[in-house]
Amino acid sequence: MMDKSNAHEQFKKFLKKGKHRITPERFEVLDFALEYKGHFAADELYIKMKNNDSNVSRATVYNTLELLEQCDLLAKRHFGDNKKYYESSFNRKNHDHLICTKCGKITEFSNAKINEVVDSICSQLGFESSGYSFNIFGRCKDEKCENKE
Repeated sequence: MMDKSNAHEQFKKFLKKGKHRITPERFEVLDFALEYKGHFAADELYIKMKNNDSNVSRATVYNTLELLEQCDLLAKRHFGDNKKYYESSFNRKNHDHLICTKCGKITEFSNAKINEVVDSICSQLGFESSGYSFNIFGRCKDEKCENKE
């Protein structure tokens, strides 16, 4: 289990600085978001919270996810299907994605060569990177995917 106290502290400072209300519901959304395995849409997180007897409203989930992205605890991803996905960026290394355009499966991977290319380009162009997103779209070779219509 990860130590969420640093994430809580970072979020609390962000909320105070932006003059946002500090509520238990926002921290409940934070906890569920950090514990979520993989990528999730706001509605998926909301349903998971409801299934765990949470009383947090859908609006609170959506608004809090936006705040968590602004304070760099979550990263927002777009995988070409007009939906926003989130993933924890708290204590996570940079990684990239393979996205199947047929079944929607998202596979994360890391490759040191990609990091080297990003560093090299930034160095050549006098740019300081704060992160990057690299997505490869295609079709997975999964048998279940191949049989989908």
